[in-house]
Amino acid sequence: MKLVTFSSGSRDRVGVVDVEAGVVRDVTELLPAGTGVLQLIDRWAELGPLVAEQVGSLPAVPLKSVRLRAPIPSPRRNVFCVGKNYREHVAEFGRSGYDTPSRSEALPEKPIVFSKATTSVTGPFDDVESHPGVTRELDYEGELGVIIGRGGRGIAREDAFEHVWGYTVINDVTARDLQRDHKQWLLGKSLDTHCPMGPYAVSADEVPHVAGLELETTVNGENRQLALVKDLIFDIPDLIATLSAGITLLPGDIIATGTPAGVGIGFEPPKFLRSGDVVEVAITGLGQLRNRIA
Repeated sequence: MKLVTFSSGSRDRVGVVDVEAGVVRDVTELLPAGTGVLQLIDRWAELGPLVAEQVGSLPAVPLKSVRLRAPIPSPRRNVFCVGKNYREHVAEFGRSGYDTPSRSEALPEKPIVFSKATTSVTGPFDDVESHPGVTRELDYEGELGVIIGRGGRGIAREDAFEHVWGYTVINDVTARDLQRDHKQWLLGKSLDTHCPMGPYAVSADEVPHVAGLELETTVNGENRQLALVKDLIFDIPDLIATLSAGITLLPGDIIATGTPAGVGIGFEPPKFLRSGDVVEVAITGLGQLRNRIA
């Protein structure tokens, strides 16, 4: 099932999308008052079957006639993110000098985890603020997002996928100069609108072979990133086991799994984003982000 949050008037609505037909069905009235996509995922065992049973009888409206927001517009806490999780990206990041002065290209021995503030989340087709008074070195990072369904702590690798509700597409927009100058990643990753997400939250039953998904990022139509999820250094079970070892994961938590080679700092000279640039991130079966730099 492909869930969306879309705006209608002054309130958000929950919808189920039929991509082939190009329509969305509003399921808001099937759900308890105040239920958004986050709350629906939290109560999926109870409400998921209800939605699946009745959605086909609901009116369909053209998908292009509604404004899609991020599927979870306001996560309950920061987005968990993973750095340097594709081999070729480790190399390009090391060469860039933005990580350490030693320009090390050594592979990480453990997952490198940071977070993006909840206020960085924005819609799949919304403009991304350039924050010219804060940063001059804006970059893109196309990534697969994992959405937790059943929470837990101390989750074993072999049980990890039992805790995955589904997947989405993320652009981990990054202010490289803040990342470098502050010698940590939170500020450079968390500026407002710097986490485009969506267009859908896709349930795991529609993605039986997640390792085979292909991610592609373009800037103004120029291909920049192309990789398979199977190329992750630390795979999804690794990441869930690592995060949950001492942190209780909650339903609706989002994990951005890392970006492949081809980011702006990987070029010589770097190809930073400028106002008017259009960044598109697509993943097989999960849809495509398309965001303009304001």
